[in-house]
This record gives sequence, structure tokens and C-alpha cells, in this order.
Amino acid sequence: MKIEHFAYQVEDVAAVADWYCEHLGFQVKRGADDPFPVRFLADGSGDVMIEIYNNPKVNTPDYASMDPLILHLAFVCNEIEATIERLSAAGAELLLTETTPAGDTVAMLRDPWGLAIQLCHRAQPMI
Repeated sequence: MKIEHFAYQVEDVAAVADWYCEHLGFQVKRGADDPFPVRFLADGSGDVMIEIYNNPKVNTPDYASMDPLILHLAFVCNEIEATIERLSAAGAELLLTETTPAGDTVAMLRDPWGLAIQLCHRAQPMI
């Protein structure tokens, strides 16, 4: 089995998708506005996707109130400080930066809609 995508219910599908494409290098692979707004976004590798959608059958979670350790989207990042500056200028909020006991450098941010984003520079790359 291979993971195809991970999904987030959001209020403003187009705005979130545009931000992730512009600032995190995603590309829209499929999108529609009927029967409800949805965008499938592929990361820079083209092997991983997230789905951004707004299905009226369910409520949108209050991501900003969730501890980012409960739910976050993690990225391999070799230039954490520069990426933090770039994403902060685009409306993201830095929550923390730390070095783990394994020697990894990680930063946790929230995008402008409250979704948690983690930047990871691993001492020993895992992928």
C-alpha cells in the first residue's frame, strides 16, 4: 500500500490551496468547485498529496486551537531559518524552533488558517 493523500477540511479552499502552491511548492493535480470545493495538491516530489476541501456535511475543525503535536504537516527543510522568514512574511506564525536529542532541527509554524506546519532538518535523513 502507498498513501495517496491526507485531507484537511477548510473554510476557504481556493485561498489555502493558492497559499500552499505559492509558498510551499505544491501543484494542483485536480480541483473542482462542484459539488463542493476541493483541490488535490502534490508536493514538490509529486509523490505525496494533500486534499484541501470544504464538504458541507461536516464542520471545519478549529485547527488553531489544537496543539500542533496533535496534527501537523511536516516538511523536509534544509534551510529552516530562511524558510521561517519567508513563510512568516507570507502570514505564517512561528510557534517554536528546537533541536531534538537526536540532533534534528525542527520548527513549528501555523499557516494563516491555523493549520500546523513543521519544518524538519534531520541529522540523519529518514527519507
